[in-house]
Amino acid sequence: MEQRLQDIAAKKAELDRLRARAPGGLTNLEHSYDLELTYTSNAIEGNTLTAVETTLVIEQGITVAGKPLRDHLEAIDHYEAIRYVRDIARRSVPLTEMDVRSLHRLVMLRSHPGIAGSYATQGRFVLTDSGRHAFPAPAEIPALLGDFAAWLAQAADTPETAFTAHRRLVDIHPFNDGNGRTARLLMNLILIRGGYPPVAVRPQDRPAYIHALQAAQDGQGSAAFDGLLYQRLDATMGEFLSALREAVAVPQTSGRVSDGRSFQP
Repeated sequence: MEQRLQDIAAKKAELDRLRARAPGGLTNLEHSYDLELTYTSNAIEGNTLTAVETTLVIEQGITVAGKPLRDHLEAIDHYEAIRYVRDIARRSVPLTEMDVRSLHRLVMLRSHPGIAGSYATQGRFVLTDSGRHAFPAPAEIPALLGDFAAWLAQAADTPETAFTAHRRLVDIHPFNDGNGRTARLLMNLILIRGGYPPVAVRPQDRPAYIHALQAAQDGQGSAAFDGLLYQRLDATMGEFLSALREAVAVPQTSGRVSDGRSFQP
């Protein structure tokens, strides 16, 4: 892990230098990642749209035959939510409890409008390898979110904060549904605020991701969870660096620079 942290720090320093030399060099890649984040975050929650179908729904407004309407709405919701994440990431003010609720509201707005932005009204449970795990009761949520928001307002915009925030929000499980998507949006909001690229938890990562989350909930520590996300962050930073190196090497004749990256989930 120590070597990976050193590699990430070195990549971050180079990323910052290259961004200053090619301010628009990541425009296309960021758009591609917003589509990927939408596909992956929904897919690990059971959405049946493929990566290509997700892109068509968002960019072309196409309805995919045979796929549930809710899956289409979830794609639109998440994409709008990640665009909102990029907007508020530019703010220098501390994150608040209302920011967390706004993320949930946006990611549920069309697909689950009845619960969008509202705290849980019923018990939430998950089956783990050690048995059934119960999340905090609805009556406890406001106080827990208040404490969480107070910590968040003081925390630095680092990967450690981002991954801890993800895990803590899932532990509270403040919403009837959409907790995972909201936690991943919050994680990526913190990463972007800190100058890091967002992290996509891919469908192939799902078994390790769920197992690591459940291990942390069972009191086994967060090493596996953090290790997975640091691995994904390291890989993503490598892709962003490659795009910026190309942007710096090629004279820019327009406001948009092609990154040459095809969307591969």
